[in-house]
Amino acid sequence: MMNDDMKQVSHLMLVEDDLLILRTMARGLRETGYQVSEAESAEEAMQLCSQIRPDLAVLDIRMRGLSGLELGRWLAEREISFLFLTAYDDEAFVREAQQAGALGYLVKPLDVPRIIPSLETALARARDLIALRESEEKLVTALQNSREISTAIGLLMERHNQSAEQAFEMLREQSRQQRKKVLETARTLLAGKK
Repeated sequence: MMNDDMKQVSHLMLVEDDLLILRTMARGLRETGYQVSEAESAEEAMQLCSQIRPDLAVLDIRMRGLSGLELGRWLAEREISFLFLTAYDDEAFVREAQQAGALGYLVKPLDVPRIIPSLETALARARDLIALRESEEKLVTALQNSREISTAIGLLMERHNQSAEQAFEMLREQSRQQRKKVLETARTLLAGKK
C-alpha cells in the first residue's frame, strides 16, 4: 500500500493518443493521489518535458506521429524513467521495450487500482536509478580530485626530492598559508601558477 506522502510527490506524465484512455487513466491516478500531466502525442510530451520533469512517464507504444519507442529513447537520453502502455503482449515487444530503456510495460485495458503496485515499483526503481547516477557522479568527481592531488604531490616530490608524505605536507602547508583547499592548491600548482 502506498503512503500519502509518496503519492503527493510522485509526478506522472501520461502519453496516450486515445483521449478516452488518457482522461480516464489521468482522472483515476489523480483520485489515487498522484500529480498527473497529460500529453496526446510524443511531440506534446517532449514539449511538456521542457517545462516539467516527471518522476515517471507512462507511454502508449503506438501513437500517431512519433511512436512511444521513439519517445522512450528520447526520455532515456534525458534520464527520465518510463513504462510502456500497450495492447500487445508479445516477446518482440518486450525486447524492444527493454532496448529502449523501459522499466516495464502495462497491458491494456487498464484498471487503475490494479496498476498502482506496478507504478510504485517503477517509481521506486526510478528513484534508485537517480541515486545511483548521483553516487556515480560523486565517485567520478572524487577520483578526479584525488588524481589531481596525487599528480601535484608527484610534481612536488620530483621538484624538491621529497617523499610522498613530505610532499603532501608541503601541499597542505601551502593550502593553509593561502587559505585554500588542498585541491585548489593542487590545481594551481598543476596549472603552473605555483
